[in-house]
Order: sequence, then C-alpha cells, then structure tokens
Amino acid sequence: MMDDNKDGREHLPAAHKAAAVEDFLRQVKAMPAVRAASGRGRLVFAMDATASREATWDHACKLQGEMFEAAATLGGLDVQLVFYRGFNECKASRWLGTAAQLHHAMRSVSCVGGETQIGRVLAHVLREGRLRKVNALVFVGDAVEEKIDTLAQQAGELGLLGVPVFIFKEGGEDAAARAFRHIAKLSGGAFCPFDTASAEQLRQLLGAVAAYAVGGRAALADYGRRVGGSALLLSGAIADQK
Repeated sequence: MMDDNKDGREHLPAAHKAAAVEDFLRQVKAMPAVRAASGRGRLVFAMDATASREATWDHACKLQGEMFEAAATLGGLDVQLVFYRGFNECKASRWLGTAAQLHHAMRSVSCVGGETQIGRVLAHVLREGRLRKVNALVFVGDAVEEKIDTLAQQAGELGLLGVPVFIFKEGGEDAAARAFRHIAKLSGGAFCPFDTASAEQLRQLLGAVAAYAVGGRAALADYGRRVGGSALLLSGAIADQK
C-alpha cells in the first residue's frame, strides 16, 4: 500500500527506515579507523541523473550544503560533482569549495532518460584517487543495469586505495539494493536505502559521512552531538572502535 504523500511515490515504511539506518550504522562501525585529515578533505558526490531521478535530484540540491557545514571546522571540504544521464554522458565538475558552487553546478543539470553508468563513475574516482587522495565517494541512485562483476572489481580497487563508497539508494529491497550493498562492502563503505519522505535523515547522514571522511571519529562525534538524530546514532555506533 502507498503512504499518503505529495509526490505519489511509494515511501519506505517507518520500521524499514529504522532498520535501514541501524544496518548502515553497523556497516560504518565495522570500517577501519580513519585518522583526522590535515588540510581540506576531498569527496566525490555522484548522482544518477536519468529521468527517474528528477525528484531526488531536487531534494539533493537542498541537502548537499550539510556536507560543507559538517566539514567547515575541520579544515574544509572540496567536492566534485559527477553525474550520468542519457546513454553515453558521464561528466565531472571541477573541484568545488563551497555549498553555493555545488548547488549552482547541480541546478545546471537536467535529468534525461537513459541507462546507468556506475562503472564510469567508479573508474573516474579511481583515476582521481590515484592522482591525489580522495577521502570518500557518495553515490545517490536507484538502479544498476551493468554487470556486477565489473563493478565489484572496481569497488575492490577503491577499497585498496582507501576510498570508501557510501551509497544511498531510493527505494526498498531489490536486485539493485543487493548490488549496491556489494559495492559498498568491497570498497569499505556502507549502504543505506532512503526515500523522499526521509530527507532530513539523508541530510544528517550526508553530513556525518563528510565529517567522518574528513576528520575521523572525533569529528563525527562532535557533529553527532551538535546535530543529533541519525548523526548522533552514527557517532555513538563507532565511538568504542579502536
């Protein structure tokens, strides 16, 4: 049954949302320790810009500023926007140092029907990471139409480079969710489903990932205390890790 909502999309049941966050926290708790970074952190923010993603793209435009805010006191954050759409278009922005710059870049993109190009995203991040340290990759999407074996190999290579992939998928359990979980695990990252009704949760988790990637556990703990909610749960989940 569909919940009452404005956009007509099927939302995750409350119990599913809670379980998804708890699972995400367990994955992050199992990650190796991250030392506080010196200088500015670097995070790739990748999104599926095919036609089905238009509503979520608009939500992400409103939420992305939290990543910069969470990292502001840690030396700052540089973010590169990567997106794919159509059947052969996958682009990356320059590295952006403010939320306003990223927001402007995202607003200039329109969603177009096509196929997933996750492999090209992962290949791009591998190239960037080999040139200069990338602290994390955040990916937001809803489908996987490529061979999982190829994506798994790339995810494993990202793990060896120390680039965890944090995947946020709109919708519930399906083959895409299983593929995304596999990619996240092989890279040393984490997976969490969401929907447009849980925008605040996604905002907090995006900020928590940025804080953790840039400043390690101490930064995450401070962010969790300030923001509360899912971010506080996340900081508590890994506080006892050595």
